[in-house]
Amino acid sequence: MQDSTEILTLDGAQIIAAMRSAMVDIVVTVPDITTSAGLLWPLSRDPAFQLVRICKEDEGISICSSLAYCGRRPVLMMQQTGLLDSLNAVRGIAIQYKRPVCMLVGLLGKEPRVPPVRNKKYGVRIIEPVLQAMEVGYTLIETDEDIAKIPPAIDQTYSNSAPHVVLFGRTIRP
Repeated sequence: MQDSTEILTLDGAQIIAAMRSAMVDIVVTVPDITTSAGLLWPLSRDPAFQLVRICKEDEGISICSSLAYCGRRPVLMMQQTGLLDSLNAVRGIAIQYKRPVCMLVGLLGKEPRVPPVRNKKYGVRIIEPVLQAMEVGYTLIETDEDIAKIPPAIDQTYSNSAPHVVLFGRTIRP
């Protein structure tokens, strides 16, 4: 039987395993409260991943695009405020130049069991409509069972050479 913590959080070890199975080798990141304890700290100790810490999320768009050009498979990890801050870079680099940039985005403040578009927090509520307006694909991860959607989302990013956002609707536990 799952306790309430497991129901309201996502399993970071499963997410890391999903990233590994999708052949991700570099994680470009701005630390955030949604993903830090469950992903960032364990990733920093995992020799299978190179961690690149950056100051601003829009830097990560060009870094991931450049690394992909060199045959690497990075992901950019941030929270939705950083995604909103970097939309011009997403437009100018990932969309217009058709670059594969996969973003793992924590939805800070998302209410449990409430779809993002119905969330009380404006910054969470607008994410899906903004991505739809920009024609950027996204995948919502709300349960541990949803984690299986991560490798196909990453593969789609690279096979289509287009940006894709994986939205984490829960805090991630180690």
